[in-house]
Amino acid sequence: MKMSAQKKATVVSTSVASLLLVIKLLIGVASGSVAVLASAIDSLLDMLVSVLNFFAIKKSEENPDEEYHYGKGKVQAIAAVIEGTVITMSGFYIIYEAMMKLIKGGETALLAPSFIAMLLSIGLTYGLVKYLLKIARETNSLVIKADALHYQTDLWSNGAVLLALGLVWISGYNEIDAIIGLAIGLYIIYSAYEIIVEGVEILLDKALDGEIVAAIGEILSKHPQITSYHWLRTRSDGTTNFVEFHMVLRPNMLLLEAHRIADEVEEKMMELDEKKRWIITPHFDPYDDEAMNEAMLNGTSLVTHHHKEDNA
Repeated sequence: MKMSAQKKATVVSTSVASLLLVIKLLIGVASGSVAVLASAIDSLLDMLVSVLNFFAIKKSEENPDEEYHYGKGKVQAIAAVIEGTVITMSGFYIIYEAMMKLIKGGETALLAPSFIAMLLSIGLTYGLVKYLLKIARETNSLVIKADALHYQTDLWSNGAVLLALGLVWISGYNEIDAIIGLAIGLYIIYSAYEIIVEGVEILLDKALDGEIVAAIGEILSKHPQITSYHWLRTRSDGTTNFVEFHMVLRPNMLLLEAHRIADEVEEKMMELDEKKRWIITPHFDPYDDEAMNEAMLNGTSLVTHHHKEDNA
């Protein structure tokens, strides 16, 4: 079975993270550099997260079945939240190690090997980020996008480690290593926020992007045979866009014609984002029954709903 581009991306990122972990861990332990050791821990988490992403994508690509009628696309959102949480935890650990070095002191040795290791790390990470961003654009995958964002923060943190080593080398002040390690920890926590928020928004069924929702409304409004529309609802599970709406048609229209109209608007909607799958559910109304829909949603009878409107 052919491996999807998303799965290949997670395999590549896992391999790169594993290589960087070994290099940084050996240099970080030998040199006593908090910044290098912090970067090694970050690479360990990168590797674990990439493995998690592989299985998340594998699950999300499974077709709907009798138990999961809408598929398992939200597995990617769960993975993104876990990834963001793990990144945050790593940031706190790095801050802890930096604070301990500032309090207890410590010498940073093997500066030349550490410098070379971080240069290698930056080169490999830069290549990986370019590749992941390419796959993210092609697939519009939340997991790959989160992975790319994560490795982009690694580029900055690796650059900061390189700066720390250079300044320690020039000045001889080992505290610089701890201070920059502390800054890296804070930056890592900050970078995780966006990943967590996006994952949570999908789990909470946040509406599609405002521009897409507006475009869907425009498609319905401009169709010459749709009198009006209401009850437009949208959401995404990360891989599939879900849209449902009620459109008001002529009361005496044949079902065959109504179905043709639905096909026309659905085709235009799917063109708004061709990277995602779409599940579109239209509802045909002979008149505007939005008040009835609201009453049903609020668990009240239509009579009670109208009574409340009259008293308002």
